[in-house]
Amino acid sequence: MLPAILAAVILTNGKIWTGDATRPWAEAVAIEGNRIAAVGSSADIARIAPAGARVIDLNGRLAVPGFIDNHTHFIDGGMELSRVQLRDAKTPQEFARRIGEYAKRVGPGKWITGGEWDHTLWNPPALPTRQLIDAVTPQNPVFVSRLDGHMALANSVALQMAKVMRDTHDPPGGTIVRDANGEPTGILKDAATGFMDPVIPSASTEERVAAGRAALAEAARFGVTAFCDMSSGEAYDDFRAYQQLEKSGNLTARVYLFTPILMYKRLLDASVERAFGGDRLRIGGLKGFADGSLGSSTAAFFEPFLDDPKNRGLTMEAMTDGRMKSAVTDANAHNLQVAIHAIGDRANDDVLKIYESIGNARERRFRIEHAQHLNPHLIKRFAADRVVASMQPYHCIDDGRWAEPKIGHERARWTYAFRSLIDAGSILTFGSDWTVAPLNPILGIYAAVTRRTLDGKNPNGWIPEQKITVEEALRCYTANNAWAMFRENEIGKIAPGMLADIAVLSGDLFTIPPEKIENVRVDMTIFDGQVIWERR
Repeated sequence: MLPAILAAVILTNGKIWTGDATRPWAEAVAIEGNRIAAVGSSADIARIAPAGARVIDLNGRLAVPGFIDNHTHFIDGGMELSRVQLRDAKTPQEFARRIGEYAKRVGPGKWITGGEWDHTLWNPPALPTRQLIDAVTPQNPVFVSRLDGHMALANSVALQMAKVMRDTHDPPGGTIVRDANGEPTGILKDAATGFMDPVIPSASTEERVAAGRAALAEAARFGVTAFCDMSSGEAYDDFRAYQQLEKSGNLTARVYLFTPILMYKRLLDASVERAFGGDRLRIGGLKGFADGSLGSSTAAFFEPFLDDPKNRGLTMEAMTDGRMKSAVTDANAHNLQVAIHAIGDRANDDVLKIYESIGNARERRFRIEHAQHLNPHLIKRFAADRVVASMQPYHCIDDGRWAEPKIGHERARWTYAFRSLIDAGSILTFGSDWTVAPLNPILGIYAAVTRRTLDGKNPNGWIPEQKITVEEALRCYTANNAWAMFRENEIGKIAPGMLADIAVLSGDLFTIPPEKIENVRVDMTIFDGQVIWERR
């Protein structure tokens, strides 16, 4: 017997994957206010629909819980939409031309940042240098990031402003790349990018609010109704922007803001605990770094890179001097959630050792962000320790173009080990790492299910034994993410009492050929019981 409802939005005549084990599939949903009131057949829901309810005929389309993204740089993503676009620049010449054109557009003296370039698209894939762009930016400081965020290129103007010179020493956990004469090439890796922090102007709150609005529009277009923002050292400025968006009624997704772990005492001083806040804005997660990235050759491995035999990657200073373990221990004792970035197998081992030394992982829901390059022993420990593997599947089909020359086939077998982690009983969650990868969750599902690399060279999948099913991928983007952010009783499923966040899709992910999944679009996004986006 379904309950009577007062005011409602009714979705009917659909194929609804609920994510709820007690009723995985339904035809119709009744929404009352901002909550799911009932789930059932179209006939059942029609009987309880009140007069005047808005009825949305799905016409057989697939509907799923609103997507949850486990790892974004959300405000930065909004800002990136208006910055120089370098991600698909396929040659050094195109890279330099775009930067030069952008410099003319913004005018002399303006900083040029963002970019998200990918030198692996170039032939040969050599790193850019300051000389490549100096001639087109004589009056603009430039600091444009590689898409993974672990290295960036500065022009000569920016290096002079930051006082990065021939005799500047590499910082712990970072590298100043130098030419054969010992001069900086302009490439700064990991902690060395911090040389630019004092000289790049911070965005104002108004600029952050505007970026947030732009990013939220992108999220609505892709059916993303909740996300974790792994914010930078300016996290508290981002929090103020989110507060303004919430007060004005413009926060059209549920935010869980993670702040830098070495600044955790600011949360302690305010008596904040994990997932503190309301329905739309929460704080209380902490983000740390153990190593760098594969693309920048700074991920920490037990064995050296094949293309750089003297290099085993970089370990962040806080991991080696004891500060990370101390911060995790204290934060855990004060009921804050911890997430640490670890890419290489050695970095993952180091982080798991910290978590294992503390215990209570089941209660605290410790996370490792990315968890990209594992081995069978590490996978067993993820499961045994109940550590969340917070992964971003699009990286798999991107990195798969060039990863094996760096680490070899045997190590690559355990790269993005989705199948092995699930089979071991690990908690696997998915997201984008936007702006490092596209925000669109459909592309992440496509990547996890097919593992077809972006260069078209692996039509049957790169390391195909690590593929997972559509339903498993959807669960990683919904219910598993909700659990990993302490919201499993509110979001991630279409079930009575849950918040009404739903995405309606243009195609049936369960029945179309897997290689066609990437073409599916979001037709409608419902957030908090209201339709906030429709595809025209």
